[in-house]
Amino acid sequence: MLYVLKIKGTTKIPDFVQIRDEKMTLIAYFRLNQIQQGLKKNNLENETKGITDLLNRIPYGEIHKYFREDE
Repeated sequence: MLYVLKIKGTTKIPDFVQIRDEKMTLIAYFRLNQIQQGLKKNNLENETKGITDLLNRIPYGEIHKYFREDE
């Protein structure tokens, strides 16, 4: 299980995504407009579709659980 958080940026700072593991350790941090590159860089490329769909649905500032496809 992963925790996904979408963070709203400001005019100078872009929107970001945080992905944390079940112990809330940060495992990925990347710009919202670079989802595929961010997931690939953090070895989560096999979760691209699921995480992208989740990010399109969730509001900013709320933590959501994401269950990996193999769970």
